Amino acid sequence: MENTIPVYCKNNDMQTEIPCGITLQDFVELFKVKQNPETPFLGALVNNKERDMSFRLTKPAQVQFFDYYSSYGRNGYMRSLFFLLFHAVDKLLPKEVKLHIKHSISGGRYCTLENLDGPITEQLANKLFLFMKDTVQRNLPFIHEEMLTQDAIAAFQAHGLEDKYEFFKNRDRIYTSVYHLDDSINYYYGFLVPSTGCLTTFGLEKYEEGLLLKLPSKKNIKAMAKTRTYPKLFSVYKIDKEWVASMGVPYVSDLNKYNSGRQIQTGVLVAEAYQEKHLARVADMIYQSGNVKMVLISGPSSSGKTTTCRRLSVQLAVLGYHPVQISVDDFFVEREDTPKDENGEFDFEDLHAIDLPLFNNTLSRLLAGECVEIPTFDFAQGKKVWNGNTLQLRKNSILVIEGIHCLNPELTAQVPDEVKYKIFVSALTSLSLDRQNPIPTSDNRLIRRIVRDYNYRGYSAVDTIRRWPSVRRGEEKNIFPFQENADVMINTSLVFELSVLKPFALPILHAVPQIAPEYAEAQRLIKLLRFFKSIPEVSLPGTSILREFLGGSKFTY
Repeated sequence: MENTIPVYCKNNDMQTEIPCGITLQDFVELFKVKQNPETPFLGALVNNKERDMSFRLTKPAQVQFFDYYSSYGRNGYMRSLFFLLFHAVDKLLPKEVKLHIKHSISGGRYCTLENLDGPITEQLANKLFLFMKDTVQRNLPFIHEEMLTQDAIAAFQAHGLEDKYEFFKNRDRIYTSVYHLDDSINYYYGFLVPSTGCLTTFGLEKYEEGLLLKLPSKKNIKAMAKTRTYPKLFSVYKIDKEWVASMGVPYVSDLNKYNSGRQIQTGVLVAEAYQEKHLARVADMIYQSGNVKMVLISGPSSSGKTTTCRRLSVQLAVLGYHPVQISVDDFFVEREDTPKDENGEFDFEDLHAIDLPLFNNTLSRLLAGECVEIPTFDFAQGKKVWNGNTLQLRKNSILVIEGIHCLNPELTAQVPDEVKYKIFVSALTSLSLDRQNPIPTSDNRLIRRIVRDYNYRGYSAVDTIRRWPSVRRGEEKNIFPFQENADVMINTSLVFELSVLKPFALPILHAVPQIAPEYAEAQRLIKLLRFFKSIPEVSLPGTSILREFLGGSKFTY
């Protein structure tokens, strides 16, 4: 008698017995699980763990299939495009040419070709694109294989993937997942889609000195956003990527080797000094402008806006300024007047959650030399509290204001532009796992936020992960459209920071129960952090941006 196991499929609310060992793809076909033919299933959560469609069901399971319109599906689609482009480079260009997928920009991923004989041209981009489209038409499978780690390392060496060799040679896992596409082999941090035929929409074009691998829209898999240039953001990425390369730590394996030696304390101090030097340069630029009365600091969640505000204020004080710090959050409207989102929930990230008339009136009066009472927002009561706190600017005073809307012109519409200096900050991760596995900047910020929320707000990882998609939607609506308005951008990430955050974040993430929908995301972050060797928190100076999340800062928050 054939062995069977019980499986509950959430997609069609079906409890059934299935033959032990069938794949997820077999399950869909055998039980005719309904899917949209334009967006087939790309993978599934099996007992709340991400799995590709070749995964075999061998024990009782709850299964939830997902397509492109889930975050899991989009990430798998993106990784599969990475492999598709890698395969094109592998087949069309000399073996010494290496694909490096660097960072997100303009609705896609910016890539370079190392050791290419000559510049990247439109003709080369089109040649690679046409090969990729042909490979999609051939509908080749992405074959998932579990290999002994030592055998995987040997395979990577044989294919000239020395960054993979370095990445895995000290791995503490007996088996390693690898993927094959035709005769190309690679490793990706996460599952891939079943076959190249699933990758119906993508683009590849020349962008700056490299290539832009374009992804479909989050809301419409048949559409792609228009390519746009982001010169300031691109420049910050480029400078910091080059800096970590010059320091000899472009990849996690390099950082881990560095971490194994005695020089790690020096490395931490050098990275901190690099960031501090940039802040000093920004202060110099403000001073040299001559007429700045107000510095506006914006950035997404957990980018370190508050610490940047404090540290920049110190640098401004060195130049003879009297910095006066104001938080936009103290000017929220009363709770009952807060705008609501499409789900009827309070939208605290909407611009009009700020009392704009009061905020602009306060700034105008301060700049006119008046003594002005400043409110404090009581988040528990949901209202502004007036405690008699007053401000009056001196002759050498400069306002330093931080908040997510600070680059939106409407926030300070009544203040003349010539007295403003606008700064955008974000944790733009400059470290990669290897050449084809960049670390998303949003992962860096999410891990920061999980640690901070647990330490200071009493939130579990479940709470923070559950809220994160809403936070990200708010950033895309209210922050990122205005980032190029900045006079300067500051990268607040530190090359070693995930090594420092790891021992704090792991226990919080391990506490997420398997029954929670957030378990899959927690496991993904755990997997990421396991690639890093820990660095003791005592290595951090008291002014480090990470102190905002870990505690022990010399600044008051």
